[in-house]
Amino acid sequence: MKRNTLIVVLIFLIFFVISFLSNILGPIIPDIVDSFDLSLGLAGFMPFAFFVAYGGMSIPSGLLVEKYREKKVLLWAFLLAFGGALLFALLPGFWVALLSLFLIGIGMAMLQVVINPLLRVAGGESHFAFNSVLAQLFFGAASFLSPLLYSYLVLNVHTGNDAAHIQLLNSLVPQDLKWVSLYWVFAVIALLMVVVIRTVRFPKVELKEDEKIEAGSVLRELLGNRTVLLFFLGIFAYVGTEQGIANWTSKFLQTYHGADPATTGASVISNFWGLLTIGCLLGLALLKFFDSRRVLLLFTAGAILSLLTALFGSLSVALIAFPLTGFFASVMWSIIVSLALNSVPHHHGTFSGILCSGIAGGAVVPLLVGGLAEWVGLRLAMLFLFVTLGYIFSIGIWARPLVTNATISFKELFPPNRTPADVQNNPAD
Repeated sequence: MKRNTLIVVLIFLIFFVISFLSNILGPIIPDIVDSFDLSLGLAGFMPFAFFVAYGGMSIPSGLLVEKYREKKVLLWAFLLAFGGALLFALLPGFWVALLSLFLIGIGMAMLQVVINPLLRVAGGESHFAFNSVLAQLFFGAASFLSPLLYSYLVLNVHTGNDAAHIQLLNSLVPQDLKWVSLYWVFAVIALLMVVVIRTVRFPKVELKEDEKIEAGSVLRELLGNRTVLLFFLGIFAYVGTEQGIANWTSKFLQTYHGADPATTGASVISNFWGLLTIGCLLGLALLKFFDSRRVLLLFTAGAILSLLTALFGSLSVALIAFPLTGFFASVMWSIIVSLALNSVPHHHGTFSGILCSGIAGGAVVPLLVGGLAEWVGLRLAMLFLFVTLGYIFSIGIWARPLVTNATISFKELFPPNRTPADVQNNPAD
């Protein structure tokens, strides 16, 4: 099939927007707590509302795509995101925020289910692996940039800046809720995506057998498989860890080190996502030389040490250690998913849907951390993340995939009769 560059670029843009809208909660939680006078326990319901929708809609979204096709589902997804963002921008309040995040979460789940098979068809199967990695770079770039946009808006709205867009936001946003301007930006972005998608012609996507999501007996069979449930918990633990760190780091730095959430906190979260993206590239290289289970063990151990250092070190140490947890978390999702799919011989589409439902870990774990923080304080509450990290570490020990990742040995690179120096001196041989 002929490659469709326009659709590929559109998919990269969708990856960017998904991340831009999904990963901003962490930096703004301190503002949400202060603006609505919330306890940490109640603040934990913010990521819960988003990720419970995100996780719960994964399988239903797959069924919607098969019935109504990709373009309609993409349009519905961005309309839901637009409605959720606009609702909160117009009526800022805690309960409205929960509904808003729930609607945006449903939209983001629908998008995720559509774009991977669409990328395979539009970009060509032979380019799918490369395009998937490139898409993750767009995803990571948005996660890096959205906290910086938050900082920019908070530092410029209602501060005398006479730029036209700032003046417009001044007229829309209450003076004591400057951070709500972010949701006006989200609403505009989602609406623009509706317009763009409406005008684009989409290719026909024939789902492969391993991309189809089947209900009924297949779903029941997989849910009765112990291996499936163990890997579901792996995804649950990973997303819970990622969001537990991303959502509570800024509040932690404010509480224990007096750091400003709009500047220092946002910068740390931005660096967290930035290093997570960079770590993906290193992880890809390591997976060419080492068994994925060993890489998972190494990176998880690094995440545990970094988080421990961040929680009990000084401010200067925490500013480095929290982003480093993102670096070490970078390979976890891809390795857990690949180990999972390589551990079950069939029904990979439905299995993928079950795994994506594990995204609900991003709802439960931050909520548990917030609830525990009411009793023992945020620092001790964040120790719960070592439970989820411990489970991820255990996967590297007990996983027994039917197919292991292909690796290149150093003997293959440098045969016994040749040395690295020989290769350098005679590269054409």
